[in-house]
Amino acid sequence: MEYPVPLALAAPVQAPPQGPGWVAEWKIDGHRQAMWRTEETVKLHSRAGHTVTSVWMDLALAGMQLAPGTVLDGEACVYVGDKIDFSAAQSRAASTPARARELADRFPASYVAFDLLAHPTLGDLRTRPWSERRARLVELVEPLGPPIQAVPATEDRDEAELWFEALAGTGVEGLVWKRKNGRYEGGKRAWRKHRHVDTVDCEVVGYTGPPNRPKHVAVRLPDGRVVLSQALTGPLAAQIARHLPDASVGGTARTSSRDTYTTVGHHPVVEVAAGTTRHAVVTVLRLR
Repeated sequence: MEYPVPLALAAPVQAPPQGPGWVAEWKIDGHRQAMWRTEETVKLHSRAGHTVTSVWMDLALAGMQLAPGTVLDGEACVYVGDKIDFSAAQSRAASTPARARELADRFPASYVAFDLLAHPTLGDLRTRPWSERRARLVELVEPLGPPIQAVPATEDRDEAELWFEALAGTGVEGLVWKRKNGRYEGGKRAWRKHRHVDTVDCEVVGYTGPPNRPKHVAVRLPDGRVVLSQALTGPLAAQIARHLPDASVGGTARTSSRDTYTTVGHHPVVEVAAGTTRHAVVTVLRLR
């Protein structure tokens, strides 16, 4: 298995998938990343394939408990009080390594593992069914305890419905549904995500303000309109800024409502709250 590995994706749905053979897992509001335990160390990479170990060193150190040859897929998250706080995870992801160490002292990170891509003795498990990967994941992770833990999962639809209703507002965004006999398909949307807030992925076609601290991003909505987002939060602006200086072509263009923005040549993808797009009021939630 080559580093970085393509991660499996989930397609948004308005309701749980019907029919037998589906299982539900909590969808944690954090930062997606794979955890690799090599012979010498632990490496972490994002969904986009960027190495992010330096800002999640507390998780990398915890991962040293895993046997070499283990590769996990999961979500890095940060608890503030008794809730998972996405803004805290976002601040960590956008920080420098020195700042990340300070943040880790105040708000240590947790790693919620939801899949096992490679096993220390069995090797690559991606072609094995979810049920086998899940059993092996629990075997490896349960003895460790926090900050690395396996995501809760259930085949009971009544329990899944209770989770969906009861966990809103706790940092659990909803549920991810997976086929019990499904293989791990990196780069494909074989899973289903049922969220409390519907979202869509949009291309960033430009920005306003300086490239090192954008105020808004111009995004292309699914219906083809180009609109400016609401003001970006500081951590999100810093994270998106990393993709702007090299991408900028220095030109200008106008949105569908005639607002001016600076164009970019490469189009990063951001996740926006779908409920905010009807009247072109776009809230960016995160960089994909």
